[in-house]
Order: sequence, then C-alpha cells, then structure tokens
Amino acid sequence: MRINLIVIAAALALVAGCKGKKAEQQFVALPFPDVQLPAMIDSQEAAVEYLAYNYWNGLTDPSRTYPSDSVLVSGVRITAVEQKFADWTSILDMAQPEVAEKAISKMYDRALACERKDNTSNVFETLVFFCQRYFYNPNSPMRNEERYLPFVRKYATYEGLDEVSRGKYEREARLCALNRVGQKAADFRFSDRMGRFTSLYDIKSEYTLLFFSNPGCEACMQIINVLNSDPMISSLVQQKRLAVVNVYIDEDIQAWRSYMPIYPKEWYNGFDPDLVLKENTLYNIRAIPSLYLLDSDKRVIMKDAPEERLFNYLSSICI
Repeated sequence: MRINLIVIAAALALVAGCKGKKAEQQFVALPFPDVQLPAMIDSQEAAVEYLAYNYWNGLTDPSRTYPSDSVLVSGVRITAVEQKFADWTSILDMAQPEVAEKAISKMYDRALACERKDNTSNVFETLVFFCQRYFYNPNSPMRNEERYLPFVRKYATYEGLDEVSRGKYEREARLCALNRVGQKAADFRFSDRMGRFTSLYDIKSEYTLLFFSNPGCEACMQIINVLNSDPMISSLVQQKRLAVVNVYIDEDIQAWRSYMPIYPKEWYNGFDPDLVLKENTLYNIRAIPSLYLLDSDKRVIMKDAPEERLFNYLSSICI
C-alpha cells in the first residue's frame, strides 16, 4: 500500500508539473506597442518629432502588467525591443537636436516611473542597457555622445546606484559635455617629427578632420586607406578644403616616428607632447581611432563619429 501511495503521489506531481508548464506556455509574447501618428500630422518634420517623443509610451506605461523576465520586457520579446530601439535611433537622427534630447529625457523618465511602480519590471534596466550599448559603446556604429549625454545626466542621479557607480556616470556626463556638436572644439598644440609646434586653431581650412590614431592600429590603417583611396574624399584634401590633423596621444614617440612613412605627407601629422589629450582634460578619447569633424571656425560637426557616417558626410560635400 505504501508503494502505491508513492506511485500515486509521483503521478500527481507529474500532472501538476505538466499543468504548470502548460499554464506558463499559455502566455504568447506580445508585439511591440507601436505609436500611431495622429491624422492631423501632415509633414515629415512633425511626424519625426511626434514619433521621437512618443515612441516608448506604450512599453513604458506604468499600468502594464505583462510578464518580464530574461526574454520578455513587459510582455514583448527583448529581441523585438532591441530592434525597435535601433529603429528609434534612426528617428532621432532625423530630428532636430533639441527634439532628440527631450525625447531621450522623456523615455528615461517614463522608464523610471515603471521601475518605481514595480521594481520587478525590467523595462527600466533594459532601456538603460540599450542606451549604454547603442549610444556609448566605442564599438557601436550608432554611438553618439549627443544622444548619451541627456541619458547619463539623469542616470547619474538614479537612487538605485551605489556611490562608486554614481561617480562613474557623473564623470561620463562631464566628459560627454566636452566639445559638443555646434560648439567650438578645444584648442591644443601638437608637435611634428621635426619638433615644430602647431596648434589646432593655426590650421585654416573649410573643414578639419581630427584623427586620433596609434601606430600599428589596424582600424586606423583602414581609415587611412579609405581617406587615401576614396576619390571624393581625397579630392577634398588635394583642394585644401579638408585638413587632416592626425595626432598620436600616447608616450611611445619612437613607435610613432617609425610609422611616419605610412602617413600621407599632405596631412598634419603630430603627437601630443603635453599628454593633455590622453588625460581626457580636453577631449573624451575613449578608444583609438577617434574622429572629429570641424568646420572652418573649428565648430564641431561630428564628434567621435563612426567611420561610415563620417565618410558618407565627407563624400556628400563634393556633390
């Protein structure tokens, strides 16, 4: 009789487990709650602004009670949320700078409201992760400190951070505020191989490409090859419309000198004798290579720009 009871108990446990699994499987992932454009919007600019501001309203609605776990974000698959985030970055690129900044701040505030209402929800942590991954990761083709700045300024004040993390994000906010798009770039001096000093502002050109590079850097070599081989970009250099300022920011000057034959003679090739660039006191150079594009007044057009975006912009100048 005891054996029979054990068998029956095991069978009941199996049935209960199957029912539990069936109940878990009953939830089907929801589609991303896309924003709908109001009928009265009749221009692309207005549509872009509306989408930028309201893109996350559905997912960041604090009244949503859908499951959140390692694969679901308020009922939506995290892979779908990531794709929508990437799409949103394209919308932000079409928006006016002040619109993009306010849209990011609004997204953050709404996500934080979800976190404060239910700290088991992963809406906030997911969007924080994507902001860091897409806007600030040096390897992201969508990296953009202008996008990251409004986010990190708010995130640095998040009550859930410990003191060390708060200090980290406060520092990132300070660095991202350096040399913002539309502002004049910080001036600095550099030395050529003959020991002659030149300052950034001494260089007169319609456009200036700041190229922070290292000898032996494979990614730097790829950029050098494109700048040399692209006929439209190289013509800008030949016509002296574009000045390339190629600066080494580290201490191994001998390695830099050995690489000199690689650098085009038409460029301004130099090193930072004061190491102010490496210390991040003037520029936020988080990885090598790093590219900045400046106008004739040395105002920043692009900051730490992904290569493809920069090349496309330079090519468009010639059209």
